[in-house]
Amino acid sequence: MGSADEAMDQLKVIVASLPGSRIVTAEDRYLHAEFRSTLLGFVDDLELLLDASTNLVHIRSASRMGHSDLGVNRQRVEGLVLKFEEQ
Repeated sequence: MGSADEAMDQLKVIVASLPGSRIVTAEDRYLHAEFRSTLLGFVDDLELLLDASTNLVHIRSASRMGHSDLGVNRQRVEGLVLKFEEQ
């Protein structure tokens, strides 16, 4: 595994490549992206916070409205983790 900077750079590339993504904020250890659904245009938020002292990335992915996203956010996070681990 590389440095924390390399890990964050990889995560930015992966997030940017996901369908419907738009990176809102990209800092050294923090990333906020929005995802817009193609059918109804709902917006979901994805936040990544890299804790270099523990080598952990904290992930938050949530819908802005509604009670259920039909598992979309969970699938997005699982796909992100898989792509990151493959690299």
